[in-house]
Amino acid sequence: MALGVSLVAESLPNAKENVLDAWASFGDARSIINFDEVSAHVSTNRVFRITLSDNSRLIAKVSSYGSYFQFAEDHDRLARCSALLRGGRWSGFLAEVLTKNDRPFTWYDGACWAVFYTDVQGDTGLPRILDDTDVVSLASQIAEFHLACAAISPSLPPTSNSIKGDAIHLYDLLRDAEAMSHYSLDSLSITTLQRYTHDLLLHLEKVHYDEWTRIPILVDWNLGNFSVRPNPQHGGSSFEFSTRWDYDWFRIESRLLDFYFLSRVSSRTGDKTQFSYSAHTLTEPRFVKFIAAYHQVYPLSKTEIEFLPFAYRFFILNYVIREGARFFRPDLCAQFRRDAAHHYLVESERLDLTELLKVVS
Repeated sequence: MALGVSLVAESLPNAKENVLDAWASFGDARSIINFDEVSAHVSTNRVFRITLSDNSRLIAKVSSYGSYFQFAEDHDRLARCSALLRGGRWSGFLAEVLTKNDRPFTWYDGACWAVFYTDVQGDTGLPRILDDTDVVSLASQIAEFHLACAAISPSLPPTSNSIKGDAIHLYDLLRDAEAMSHYSLDSLSITTLQRYTHDLLLHLEKVHYDEWTRIPILVDWNLGNFSVRPNPQHGGSSFEFSTRWDYDWFRIESRLLDFYFLSRVSSRTGDKTQFSYSAHTLTEPRFVKFIAAYHQVYPLSKTEIEFLPFAYRFFILNYVIREGARFFRPDLCAQFRRDAAHHYLVESERLDLTELLKVVS
């Protein structure tokens, strides 16, 4: 699907001025001498690689997606993660948030907000379609990173959002008399979304989700969000993670929320430029191979594998339905919402987890 820059330009039309205002507020003596837009052209965010007067470069992001206060909280937790990971294997993996007065710096004008990151997008990306060795390497790297995140998570303050809280909020919105108008969906679609949200909440109670281990997760692992380098130790891995950026969907939750996007990267069709959020990649043989390799490093339980369809449904219900209009371009949001109500969620009930469950049995 060709993505028109003009569509993105309609969102946050004063983004460059916002970046200049944010930089002035940051108080650095260097000036910005060049803007290179690197926005994904899918979301409402505007992202720039900026060149400073000393020829160094940073990444600037301007957003109006969600809440500034959640944005500021997320960047506080991200900065803490970076600090806690320093000195070990994952030191420098996460793009650093610039700080001021020893706190992550975020700018806010009441309508939109901005942040600056170190520019870490220099290394090699993975091919669009991975071979089997790459799938195993990806799984091992993710498992090792999850283990590191699990080790630091007790040192992180709690966050104000949660799967349960977000699902409760959506369920209330879907039962409102204005739901059809708000989501531009018919009554049958709204009823379908109500049912899946209600079932998700019931399942969270059934599995005592409140007691599960929660770790920092990044959710969106599409190939444009991280880089790799050759693995000097080899040991069966063809590469190791080098850097990671783009934190739109950062949160502290179960590791299972990371797995849907990892199934897409592992799939036989690979990372695609046409946008679809179908659940079928969760049961492809390549993802079974991914889970087997991950399980060798950081074991999964049967209950966690059974949670995969619900983690997927949370992604659809929260990021496509509840927050889609604030994050996705309007045309993509409308398409995704229709597909969610008519196809995605229904298809997720038909997932056959047999082969995945064999891995952990």
